[in-house]
Amino acid sequence: MCPIMIAALATGTVLGLSSGLSPGPFFALVVSQSLRHGAREGMKVAVAPLLTDAPIILLCAVVLTRLSNFQVVLGVITLAGAGFVSYLAYESLRTSGFDLVAAPAQPKSLRKGVLVNFLNPHPYLFWLTVGAPIILKGWAENPLAAVSFLASFYTCLIGATIVVAAATAHSRRFFAGRAYVWLMRLLGALLFLFALMLFWNALGFFGVVGSRV
Repeated sequence: MCPIMIAALATGTVLGLSSGLSPGPFFALVVSQSLRHGAREGMKVAVAPLLTDAPIILLCAVVLTRLSNFQVVLGVITLAGAGFVSYLAYESLRTSGFDLVAAPAQPKSLRKGVLVNFLNPHPYLFWLTVGAPIILKGWAENPLAAVSFLASFYTCLIGATIVVAAATAHSRRFFAGRAYVWLMRLLGALLFLFALMLFWNALGFFGVVGSRV
């Protein structure tokens, strides 16, 4: 396997796990549905990104393609991506556990998951500043790299949220324990390293350094 493919798989894995395990509206809905209606309902929420992300990714890719000749604009977008990933890293590093309190919830889990994910600003920020640039860069170098990134990202994202649903229904104490905290801190450290890589890429677009990674 070539280095580009390995990098794409590793990046997708880290970002997918972080997205699937980080507390937020989507994570809270998975937990809420699992607590009230069982793991199966939480798993229905977990697959919602497969239904909502395609138009978001397409929109962000079209926007970035139109700006592809403007290196300064791409540098600003990449710099914003570095800032966004740094924020995700900070949130992961400061995680102290997740309070498993069953919020009021009704069935129709898939529809709720679609609505929460589609109306949540995080997917739009992620795909515009981080995800779509990775896909476009990977596609230009090796189309299989872009496919590998998407495959590893969604495998880890959906896999992690399915595990969250099952763990919530059967072992609720995990998310309030130290194992979850240390897992999130590890992901936070990896995200911070990825933010540094994006920052270096931004400097490349600005012409401050000679190459991008």
